Formats: sequence, structure tokens, C-alpha cells
Amino acid sequence: MATQPFAAGGYRYIPGPFQYSGGVAAEPGFAVERVRFAKLLPLAEGFAAVEAHLARIGRPIAAFCACELRSPTQFSEAGFVAFNRRYVEQLAAWGHYRDGVNPVARSNVCPEIAPPAEPSFYAFSYIVPGSGGFVAAGCGEAQEGAGSYAERIIRLGDTSAAGMREKARYVAGEMARRLTALGFDWSDVTATQVYTVHDLHPILADEIVRPGAAPAGLTWHYARPPVEGLDFEMDVRGVIREFVL
Repeated sequence: MATQPFAAGGYRYIPGPFQYSGGVAAEPGFAVERVRFAKLLPLAEGFAAVEAHLARIGRPIAAFCACELRSPTQFSEAGFVAFNRRYVEQLAAWGHYRDGVNPVARSNVCPEIAPPAEPSFYAFSYIVPGSGGFVAAGCGEAQEGAGSYAERIIRLGDTSAAGMREKARYVAGEMARRLTALGFDWSDVTATQVYTVHDLHPILADEIVRPGAAPAGLTWHYARPPVEGLDFEMDVRGVIREFVL
């Protein structure tokens, strides 16, 4: 993985599909902050709140570098593409997205209990003057490459302890690769988040804690990854400050 600069925002990113990058890291002289909304905001309201917050603290809209979304239920592949086309319209208006290139990292998961009525903002991250920080985008157990999700998902439909172990091992490995590409390692992580509705306990020690993937503990969200067939997702970050707005 080789990163590319997004100079207007003061960060670099891992190129990914059109809907998100694989992760972002602050360039020298800059740092990452994160805001979590006290309650979920529908997509349009969330984008407006991001814009207002950045204006309030005197940062350009280009400083927006990552977001965490919540959706009502898992998407079909076609539904996911349709949603993503709508999502990137605002990024294009802001100047982030152009010609299929998107520097903004993202996680988008589906709460199993009390989901939102429509895709909504949960949190976002942005760049400020300072030193250091990163966000590795959410990753499920679908291997990178061509083909449908069903063709790429690790042990599709297998939620046994052995199946979940292999899924988690792949995802944690992908997180480690993204950290390396961004210039960090597990010791730099300030928060690790896991998204699954399946039993995490049989794999927690060996696949997450022992390899060092949760140095600051683990937040388990009882939620599904965004696309039908996916069962396990992670994201990690290392930020200097976090706020609730």
C-alpha cells in the first residue's frame, strides 16, 4: 500500500474504492481530532453539522478526513453502490472527491438493535494543527480484488467459532497492513472498534488482544457490516483529542 497526499486537507490517504479510502494520517505539522455526535444525525444533517463545526473552529472543509456512519440494515451490493453514489455527491461538492478518487476514510455499519430510520452520521474526524494521528477505515472480511462480495468474503455464511476466527484474523491483518502503510503500528492506536453480532469471546484473546490490536481496550458495537454476507468488521484510530457534540 502506498499513500497519496491530500494537500488541501493536510493529510495523506490509502487509495481505495470510489466510496472511501483505506485510511488517513496527518501530515507533519498536523494532527487528527474526532467528534462523536450525542445522537445520530441523518446524512444531510450530519454533513451540515460537520461543516458548521469546522467553520466554528476555523478549519477549512478540506480538513474533513474520516467519518463513521450508521445504516438501517445491510445493503445488497447494488443498494450499497447506489448509497455510495449519493454519499460522494457531498464530498464532490466539498472538493474531496474527484474522478473516482476519494481521500476520506469511512466506516458504515448497521446497528442490530434500534437502528436509525435512514443512513446517519455517528462520528467524524478532521485535521488540525498539531502532531500526528490517523484513522484506519472500517474493513470487513471481504478480500480486496475483483468479483462480487460473495466471491471475496472469507468463509461466507460460516459464523461458527472457527469461521469467525478466520474472519477476525483476516480483518486484524488488514488493519495491521493499513497501519504500516500510514506509518504507525498497534502501539499508536488510541481506540479499537469491532462490529459484529456474533460471539466475540472465543476469538477475543488470540485474534485481537494477544496480537496487540487493542492497546487501549476494545469497543464492541453490536452491529453488522454494511453489505449482506459480511459478519465482522474493525476500525482503529490514533487521535490527539475526542469530543462529544
